[in-house]
Amino acid sequence: MASVRLDRVRKVYEGGHVAVDEASFEVADRELMVLVGPSGCGKSTLLRMIAGLESITAGAVSIDGRQVNEVAPKDRNIAMVFQSYALFPHLTVAQNIAFGLKVRKVPAARIEQRVRATAGALELESLLDRLPRALSGGQRQRVALARALVREPAVFLLDEPLSNLDARLRQSMRIELARLHRQLGATMIYVTHDQVEAMTLGQRIVVFDRGRIQQIDTPLRLYQQPANRFVAGFLGSPAMNFLPGRLDADGARLDVGAQILQLDGACPPPGGATGREVVLGVRPEHVLLADTAAPVGPSLNATLEAIEPTGPELHVVFRCGPHELIARIAPRPLPQPGAQLQLRLAADHLHFFSSDPEARRIAPVG
Repeated sequence: MASVRLDRVRKVYEGGHVAVDEASFEVADRELMVLVGPSGCGKSTLLRMIAGLESITAGAVSIDGRQVNEVAPKDRNIAMVFQSYALFPHLTVAQNIAFGLKVRKVPAARIEQRVRATAGALELESLLDRLPRALSGGQRQRVALARALVREPAVFLLDEPLSNLDARLRQSMRIELARLHRQLGATMIYVTHDQVEAMTLGQRIVVFDRGRIQQIDTPLRLYQQPANRFVAGFLGSPAMNFLPGRLDADGARLDVGAQILQLDGACPPPGGATGREVVLGVRPEHVLLADTAAPVGPSLNATLEAIEPTGPELHVVFRCGPHELIARIAPRPLPQPGAQLQLRLAADHLHFFSSDPEARRIAPVG
């Protein structure tokens, strides 16, 4: 296997559109790195530049210490799995898996050995004689993965490989991909717009928006310590709640329009933000009903708007003046929509941001 290094990589199309802007990071040998972001943010373009399918405007891509900017895709020792299965309809499963090895003139005995071993790893042994039209969507996706795995490349590149599958199959394939990564010890770069896929698969995650890297970290640190408001709002389901307001001069109170939240004593005020506009962020699991054994933290009055049962928990929508808040709580009896309730925000889990979504999170004083 091999490491992958990007040094200030840029992609600018004709007309001046910047698809990728100064992307720099390193994927360690045997690491599974996920690139995540909304559609059109540049993540797939970046993956295609690593593969050699897109030219690089500036910067450098290195695989296992060798710069590959001018190296043809076939000579980069990579394998790519696309969103579309791209299987040959007239070839059997075995022939589809073996195709890349035949092109490289691998001996027939070796091809058969590799095809059998790879099919076994992906539970495709009973399907080797079938044509793609006789397979389900999940089976076709496994064949596409097998075609990449059979070559034993240095790096696997996966471009939204599960997006065409239904929710249940996506979950099972996520588990299968994680198992394969552990089994193979492979270097993998995985692109997705699905934050659940990113959080469950990635050992580290690169968060993209509008061609720029917003943050690189482990899933847990991204969730708990988002670098800016974009990352905070993109990762998490339901998404983080945001309450724009104005801090007073000593940082003890936040005026959110409908009411004033008392911050003093419960949580340290954000440094350098007193007396100006900020955005308070709090995740749904940290919006608590005040009648529970809630930790210390600012309280606010809100109107219950809707209750969404999801089975193991309730997603409860509240209205606080012009702002909407979503709480994630354990199932319990609740009043009817329209009722007035008091909420408490967990003091240890508050985030403060500037009004600019890409500006860095404001660190607390102390």
